[in-house]
Formats: sequence, structure tokens, C-alpha cells
Amino acid sequence: MLTDIQLNRYADTLIWGLKTARTKPFRKGGIVLIRYDSPALPLAEILYARLLEMGLNPVQRSTLTPNMEKSFYLLSNSKQVIFQPPGEREFYEALNGSIYLHAPESITHLSEADPKKIGRAAVARKFIRDILNKREETGAFSWTLCMLPTNELAKHANLSLEDYSRQIVNACFLDHASPASEWQTIYDQSRAIKTWLNSLDVAYFHVESSHVDLKIMPGSQRKWIGITGHNIPSFELFISPDWRGTQGVYYANQPSYRNGNYVEDVRLEFKDGVAMNISAEKGEVFVKNQLSMDKGASRIGEFSLTDKRFSRIDRFMANTLYDENFGGLYGNCHIALGSSYTDTYSGNVAELTESLKKKLGFNDSALHWDMVNIEQKRVTAHLKTGEQIVVYEDGRFTC
Repeated sequence: MLTDIQLNRYADTLIWGLKTARTKPFRKGGIVLIRYDSPALPLAEILYARLLEMGLNPVQRSTLTPNMEKSFYLLSNSKQVIFQPPGEREFYEALNGSIYLHAPESITHLSEADPKKIGRAAVARKFIRDILNKREETGAFSWTLCMLPTNELAKHANLSLEDYSRQIVNACFLDHASPASEWQTIYDQSRAIKTWLNSLDVAYFHVESSHVDLKIMPGSQRKWIGITGHNIPSFELFISPDWRGTQGVYYANQPSYRNGNYVEDVRLEFKDGVAMNISAEKGEVFVKNQLSMDKGASRIGEFSLTDKRFSRIDRFMANTLYDENFGGLYGNCHIALGSSYTDTYSGNVAELTESLKKKLGFNDSALHWDMVNIEQKRVTAHLKTGEQIVVYEDGRFTC
């Protein structure tokens, strides 16, 4: 596990992320939720004190244990699976910040659960995401999250706990006296890349690798964002494209765990924006069930690229937060099936109505599942003028 010094540095970094992710500063008396898995309690205690010192009101909630979560999905009836506690809507409508400390004691305990039941529970809680998205759009809310090493994660990543912890320390700059300063440097460096990408009038991006041949249409009134403080770590730059313009084949050669299920070598063929032909070497039935969760689950909500010059992650970590930010030899690209990010809208996000989202091709779903490709690749921007510019190659942006 992490040392006391590293935990305190982690807390500093998360506070930096929570502040940086906001468009408006915190006000005294604001409410911040600390949600944590039980092994993360030492970090939660440090954060609780930091938030009090900032004049904020921390609210702590531990997550369900693996046995509780397994019982919920195996034993709940049709009414229980969609039940929401009284006051839940009111709480989230008043929430100003959220920090999630992910430290799972099991990542396979839901392997026996019905994927459709998991989907129904996710759909029932989608109203919370919608509330928080709206609050974030107005500057009233921000969030960040991180992960701590556990034996379970290390085991599924085929690493020792020491090596797994070292990946986290390196990725989050916890080996530096001031990790927040390192993050601020990367935050500043990424601005130039985003400015360049957003200056291009792109008709579509063409992603090519050994197993990928995919066209993605950014759509109108979009902007590239990323390295915003939301995720610790996060090195990706991304856009929520117009889902209707997605055509071709995508292949995720980075494995993933989701809801207790292991998935490997997912191949998706898109026609008119929808994943029509879906296959996987492992977990195919689960993938198909997830992508049928709702109408938007089989459509793209995000397209992302990670520059290997930023990321120090070079091993499979059995966790999406790290695997979607993989650096290694060739960086990575990933797409997310499901919900889009409205903060990639180039206008005033607070004025982005549901009808305008639909008109612009922002996808809506209870699902958001990142699928990662770490092959050597080239991404070419086909401009509306007919010009072609390679924007990403061999794991680096070309600007």
C-alpha cells in the first residue's frame, strides 16, 4: 500500500483536481461527497480533514462491500433493483463536489449476476448523472476520482502488490514532493495541443492500425478537452463526436473488467453510427447485453487519444482509469460506447438543451464503457477543405 507521505500527496492532488475541474470557485459551506471503498479509508480520513479546513461540508459514504453488491444483484426483485432511497434526488441537487476513492476488494464478484439486471439498475440511477451533469454545466459541481492499490487488482493485472503500487505512484507523481505542480505542468502543456486540434475544421478523423479502420465525425460545435482534474491520473485528450458519422471497424486489444466480467479482443463494426456486428474472444455475450442496455448503448459517446510523452503507465492494470491512459510504446486510443460528455460542446454548455444535444448528435445512454486499443496507429484529420493532416502517430500528437 501507499505510505503516509504518499497518501498526503495523493490528497493534495485530489484537491487540485477537484478545484481545477470547476468553472466557478467553491463557496464556503459547499457540500462535497467522499465516496470510498473500505481499503481507501485512510485517504478518505485525510480528505475529510482537508475539506473541513477549506470551509466545506464533507459527506462520507462507503460503497457496498462485494458481498453486499453480489446479494443486491442476485436477490433483489424487480422493484428493489430500481429502488432509490428517499432524499437521493434532493441530495444530488444540492451537491457541489464529489471525490471517489476506488480500491476494490473484488472485481469479479458480479460474474454470476444477470447483465440485464445490472443494466436496469444503471438506467434507474441515470437521473443522478443527469442532475450532476446539469450542475457541472452551470459551474455548481465538480468531481474527481482516483484508485488505490489492492491485492485483487494486482492479482488480475498479474503484478505483485509492490509493482502495482509503483505504477500508481509513478502515474500520479506521488514520488514528487509536489505532485499537484507536476499535474499543473501537464495541464498547461496540453493546452497547446487542444488549441491546435480545435483550430482544425475537420470533416472526419480516420483511425488506422493493424485491426482498426474507423472514421469518426467530430460534428459541429465541438471542442477537444482533457487533463481537466476530473480523473487522477488522466492524460487523455478527447471529444464527444457526432455518433451518426461513425463508420468502419474498431478493435479493443486491451482487455477490460466490467461488472465482474472479463472481456478480451472486442471487435465492433459500425454502420450509420451504430455497432451492428459485435464480437469478442472472451465475454461476447456480456458485451452484447451491455450494448443493448438502451438505445444509445451501441453508439459512440467519446473518442480519445493519449500521448505517451505524458503517461508513465506501461502495464495492464485491470482497471479502466489506468488502462484508458496507457502510455507504453504507442500510447492509446479509445472509444466509449454510450453517454457523451456535454463539456465538449464549444458553446455555452449551460444553454445546451436536450433538443440541441439530439440535433448535434451528442449520444445519451446509461452506459459509458471505454474500450482501449494500444496498437501502433495513425490518426488522420480529413479537413473540410480536402486537406489531410496526420494528427497522431506512434503514440504522439504531431503538433
